[in-house]
Amino acid sequence: MFHKIFQTLDTKLGFEEAKAHCDVPCGIYDPIVAQISALTVVRMMDLMAGLESEGVARDNSMSRYIAVKEEHAEKAKHEVRIIWGDYIKDQHVEAHPELTGVVHKVMQLGSKVRQTADREAGVAFVEAVNQFAEIFWATKNVKTKKAKAPYAPALETVYPDL
Repeated sequence: MFHKIFQTLDTKLGFEEAKAHCDVPCGIYDPIVAQISALTVVRMMDLMAGLESEGVARDNSMSRYIAVKEEHAEKAKHEVRIIWGDYIKDQHVEAHPELTGVVHKVMQLGSKVRQTADREAGVAFVEAVNQFAEIFWATKNVKTKKAKAPYAPALETVYPDL
């Protein structure tokens, strides 16, 4: 009922269309959660590979590491999807034509690292998320730097150079 009333008013009065990138247009986006999540995936793979205990203790640790690995792979994908869907605009894709392929690569590698314990795929996942972060910061005209993360697995990570 209300929809019809507003639609009729809009037809007669021609309200200007309101636009926002999300439900709460905060403008706060940062790929760091995706980057930390991708690093966590590799860290869990390393812990899985280094398990030396046996029996129930090993099974318990392994199941926990797997659960965390999968959770963080999905979290990284989720964070990239949010930025991709809510922040990235046509002009960003035009300025960075590789962006679509990078997002697709993040999604594919995120799925692969959930399905396997392949450390090389995990490192590639971190690299793809870093590439996404580098492009993200470029869309904001923020220079970036690369440095090893200050925690295990100590892989190279992209940071804004503020």
